[in-house]
Amino acid sequence: MDQAAEGVASSAAKLVPQMVKEAVGSVQQRVADTAAGVAESVGLAVQGVREKIPLIPEGQSAQPGSEADMWTKPLVIRDDYVGAGKLAGRVALIRGGDSGIGRSVAVHFAREGADVFIMYLNEHEDALATQAMVQAEGRRCTAPATAQVNNAAVQHYRSCITDMSDADIEATFETNILGYDHMAQAALPHLPKCTTTGGGPAAAPGVIINTSSVTAYVGQPQLLDYSATKGAISGFTQALAQQLAGSGIRVNGVAPGPIWTPLIPATFPATALITWQKQVSMQRAGQPSEVGPCYVLLASSDGASMSGQVLHPNGGMPISA
Repeated sequence: MDQAAEGVASSAAKLVPQMVKEAVGSVQQRVADTAAGVAESVGLAVQGVREKIPLIPEGQSAQPGSEADMWTKPLVIRDDYVGAGKLAGRVALIRGGDSGIGRSVAVHFAREGADVFIMYLNEHEDALATQAMVQAEGRRCTAPATAQVNNAAVQHYRSCITDMSDADIEATFETNILGYDHMAQAALPHLPKCTTTGGGPAAAPGVIINTSSVTAYVGQPQLLDYSATKGAISGFTQALAQQLAGSGIRVNGVAPGPIWTPLIPATFPATALITWQKQVSMQRAGQPSEVGPCYVLLASSDGASMSGQVLHPNGGMPISA
């Protein structure tokens, strides 16, 4: 090897390890930056986060989504939630009770002593899992109901109003608001009435609880028809509460903010999930376990003076009536 070649070899011997070291360092830094960015985007870097929030963007192709297919499972009920028999002797009919918020409501109701009857679309695996959770609380999936929860919904991500057809809009309204009206009409003859004050579960009048959304109050530009239906649900809740006040039947609503349920990966593009939670004041999505207790309050005697009201477990997002 001539002197020039030896010089090149010597320089390469010194340069290559340094290049490798720098390359590895660069990759490590990018990985660290990416992890930090993702962690921050999902709220894990925020002080006071009580529940794990999903780290990995995921997607599903069909509405309303399957909890069985989610990579990061939603939290259904807190381990430290202790039932106090607040719904003993009650039977709740939950539409959309197989997964997400509906599953959480079913399990919370069961832990508070209620039997539960769930309705769902075609997510049989999710429904069987919810049934098992209810039975694990020592309760049954049965009917007839003394409390009705309307929770089923669909939503479709669209960037522009011109992307929506009449059929799209009608389908969303059919599930999200007409379904609520039909369920209330069907349940009304069977819900117990009470025009005088009584005590204990047997004397308690019927309850209807409707799931609205924060989008009813602040909108969501990619969920135009969904936002419209949720606004309709809030108005429907208040009007029906006034109509049924004389019967003693209470009608209330819950308007959650962004909550980690199967509907989210079935709606949003995977890339949008990284920033999805940024709209929340707490910088994180909520879990179903943080919403279920709202329904317990409204269904139990703790909420006996509440009708025509809407609770807002939305992570601190400001709303206007």
